[in-house]
Amino acid sequence: MDAALPLRTAPPAAPFALPESAREGLSTTPFGLYVHVPFCATRCGYCDFNTYTSDELGPGANRAEYAGTVVAELRRAAEVLGPDRPEVSTVFVGGGTPTLLPAEDLVAVLAAVRELFPVADDVEVTTEANPESVTPASLARLREGGFTRISLGMQSAAEHVLAVLDRRHTPGRAAEAAAEACAAGFEHVNLDLIYGAPGETDADWAASLDVVLASPVDHVSAYALIVEEGTRLARRIARGELPMPDDDVLADRYEQADATLGRAGLDWYEVSNWATGPAARCRHNELYWANANWWGVGPGAHSHVGGLRWWNVKHPAAHAARVAAGESPTAGSELLDDDDRALEAVMLGLRLRDGLPLTRLSPAGRLRAADAVVRGLLDPAAHEAGRAVLTDRGRLLADALVRELTD
Repeated sequence: MDAALPLRTAPPAAPFALPESAREGLSTTPFGLYVHVPFCATRCGYCDFNTYTSDELGPGANRAEYAGTVVAELRRAAEVLGPDRPEVSTVFVGGGTPTLLPAEDLVAVLAAVRELFPVADDVEVTTEANPESVTPASLARLREGGFTRISLGMQSAAEHVLAVLDRRHTPGRAAEAAAEACAAGFEHVNLDLIYGAPGETDADWAASLDVVLASPVDHVSAYALIVEEGTRLARRIARGELPMPDDDVLADRYEQADATLGRAGLDWYEVSNWATGPAARCRHNELYWANANWWGVGPGAHSHVGGLRWWNVKHPAAHAARVAAGESPTAGSELLDDDDRALEAVMLGLRLRDGLPLTRLSPAGRLRAADAVVRGLLDPAAHEAGRAVLTDRGRLLADALVRELTD
C-alpha cells in the first residue's frame, strides 16, 4: 500500500536504526509484519510488481535458500526494535507467489516470527497464492503451521480473459482451491478479481461474480485493470493488438460487483474490498489504511514505523547478499513530517466505509468537501455530522476526489 505513495529518497541508515521519534507509540500502535516473496512461475502481462521468474533472476538469488534469508532479516528487525519490540497482530506473506515456496518453508518463517516477536493470541496470518500453486496437502500444512487466512488470485472465470492476463490456471481452479482451503480449516478465504480486461464482456464479469459467490469465501477484492507502463499488456495495447480499458465500462463493472456482492451479504469496507462482516475483513490491510506500523522484509519491501518509512533494495540477489553479509538491506528512507502524515491520513481514510473526520482536511479541503456533497460525491448526512464519507457515486471517483481534497 505505501509503495503507491510519493517518496523522497534519502540514504539508508548504516547500520539501520530507528530514531527515538519513531519509537514513540510503538507499544500502543498496532504492528504487523509483511514478508515479500518475489518468485513467480511466469510473469503476468499486466503485472509490474517486484517479482521475478527463474529466467529473470540470474545468479545469487536462490529460491531454496530464501526462507533462511527472510529469517535472518526478521532477526535483524527484532534486534533493531529491541527488547520492548511490539506485539505482532498480523502477518502477511505476499508476492509474487509465496506458495511457490514449499509449505514447510513458509511455516518455518512463521515459526521464526513466533520465536523472535511477541505474537497476539488472535494473530491474523495471511498468505497470497495462485490457484495452481496449492494442493490439499500444502494447504493442510499451512493451516497446521498457523496460517489463518488465504488470498487466492482468481482474476476471472473466463478462459479468454485469463489468457489476455497471462494467467496460468484454468477457469475453475480458483473455486476448487478456495474449497480446498476451507476444507483445510482456513478461517478466512479471499478471492481476488480484476475487471475491465480487453475482451471481457458483461456476461464474463457476471459469470466471474457467480463463481465467487458459489465458493466458500468470506472476502472478495475486485480491482479495475490498470495498464502499467513497461508491462507486456501495455506494449500489446500500444501496438494496437488490444484495446485500452474503457473508463465507462470499468465504472459499470464496479457497480455490478457492488450490487451482486451486496445482495449476497458481502458489504464494502474499502473501495475495492468486500467482506461478510468485520471479522472477515483483512486486518493487515486495515493496518495499512490506518497508517499504523508494519515492518516489511524481503526485496523491495516497504516499512513504516512511527512516521519513518523505508524500503529495501529491489533485486533478490542484492537483497540476499546484504542480508548474508550482516548489512541492512535498506535502499532508502524518509521521515514524514506532520503535513505528510495528515495528507496520507486523507488519502487512505477517505477510501474506507467510515470515511474520515472533516477536521483532517485543510480549510481549503473542507470547502471542496462541501462542494463534493453538492455534486453527490460525499454523503450529506455524514457531512452534517462532521465526516467525509463517500457516496456510491463518490466511490467511482475516489482517486480523483482524494486529489481534489488534498491539493
